[in-house]
Amino acid sequence: MTNPYIPMKAEIVSIKTETRDIKTFRLKPLGGKLKFEAGQFVEVSVFGVGEAPISISSDPDVDDYFELSVRRVGSVTGALFKLSEGAIIGVRGPYGRGWPLKESEGMDVLIVGGGCGAAPLRPAILKLLRSRDRYGRIELLYGARTPSDVMYMEEFEAIAEGSGCRVLLTVDTIAPDNRWRYSVGVVTSLFDKISVNPFRSVALVCGPEIMMMYAVRDLLRLGFKPENIYLSMERRMRCGLGFCGHCQIGRKYVCLDGPVFSYSEIAPMPDKIV
Repeated sequence: MTNPYIPMKAEIVSIKTETRDIKTFRLKPLGGKLKFEAGQFVEVSVFGVGEAPISISSDPDVDDYFELSVRRVGSVTGALFKLSEGAIIGVRGPYGRGWPLKESEGMDVLIVGGGCGAAPLRPAILKLLRSRDRYGRIELLYGARTPSDVMYMEEFEAIAEGSGCRVLLTVDTIAPDNRWRYSVGVVTSLFDKISVNPFRSVALVCGPEIMMMYAVRDLLRLGFKPENIYLSMERRMRCGLGFCGHCQIGRKYVCLDGPVFSYSEIAPMPDKIV
């Protein structure tokens, strides 16, 4: 029997700087392929340093490589940032339940991202656009602190130009000499511009906890059903296998039962974040 704690080795084949503290690592699995669903995550090992859970941020229909958009926040991610192309790391997974893309066919889709929350949403965006005719309106709202903190800027602009997906971008603040040509304000300030029908839409939400809290509040006011609001609830995950209990919310384990939950699932539970 294979030991689930032993990681697969993967080679870093390219590194792209997204923002001042976020990089996207493209990884090639060694000795196999990584099959995953949009919204799932992996446990990443930097040998000799430790392990951390990180969302997969690449196209789920491409299995020759996978990508991780990583924010530098601790010892493991700090060590990962010091590695170069050709370095070998360890990967366990994929783990968890992803975005309900199949179940959302025929409906409008509203995607709401904030900060590095764009990373878990990106695989869903790519999958939705490839199957564009299976959905109604698709709108992407994304917010960051400043223009320099915006992830995937070129990609979002390309999507806006001709993919059948409306893209609305915003930042909290701009410098007086900044040439930012999009909105200024928190991402929920874009809600009055959406054109999806709340009564036949699903919302996919990922970002800082405070942003998700206000997003859920405003989506409910707009008429979105609690069971059609989905959130990526990654937090405190350690083992990825439901053994350590660090990610428990009520009777749910984020690593096993999530990280994607509908709001109707988590609203009644204690110790929730939104």
